Amino acid sequence: MNGITTAADYTWLEERHPDLMEAYCVTLVRGLTAEGLLRELSAEPAGRLTGVAALGEPSYEVQAPSLTYVGATTVGDWALMIEYNGYLGIRDAAMLPLSRGRTVVSHFRNVNAVDHFKWYEDGTLRLHFEPLFACHRDGSHPDELLTEMRESGFDLSEDDDRDTRRHTEAAFALAHRVTGIRLTPELFESAEFRCGVAPVPRSS
Repeated sequence: MNGITTAADYTWLEERHPDLMEAYCVTLVRGLTAEGLLRELSAEPAGRLTGVAALGEPSYEVQAPSLTYVGATTVGDWALMIEYNGYLGIRDAAMLPLSRGRTVVSHFRNVNAVDHFKWYEDGTLRLHFEPLFACHRDGSHPDELLTEMRESGFDLSEDDDRDTRRHTEAAFALAHRVTGIRLTPELFESAEFRCGVAPVPRSS
């Protein structure tokens, strides 16, 4: 694993980006640039924007359920994709083929607090769980990251009183541990995003 942040390191997200945290999908893809990722997703180019917050308004202007507005930027050997109120990054029909020969890590939350964390590796869904219910996991290696999950801030118990106060922030910490890419306030403010409107597969 590549990073050692915890949920406590991501409290700035709710403070600085409350609209994003209400409904988001964050995806990291190793081995592609931002341009390459948009091409792989057959996204129609939609210009460039600076900073994550700038992606919000145009995202909600895309009304068709079969389309989503995405912003992608290159971070080291990875492409980072941000969706406001989107879910392309957790659609197996899109991410499984994209992950062939690559690693893809995505996490998602919607306005109803439905959430998912997915780790794809070389055409396989290696790990999937709902951050709110981290005790239930599936995928080809569902228990591979138990230590990392606990250290990130997930309560893996099945008790009714389990601690879920920062389960969303813990998803960001776990993604850092898997990818080595730490998302920071500075990155969210200054990153230049190549934007596009991408088709969303109907099947999951």
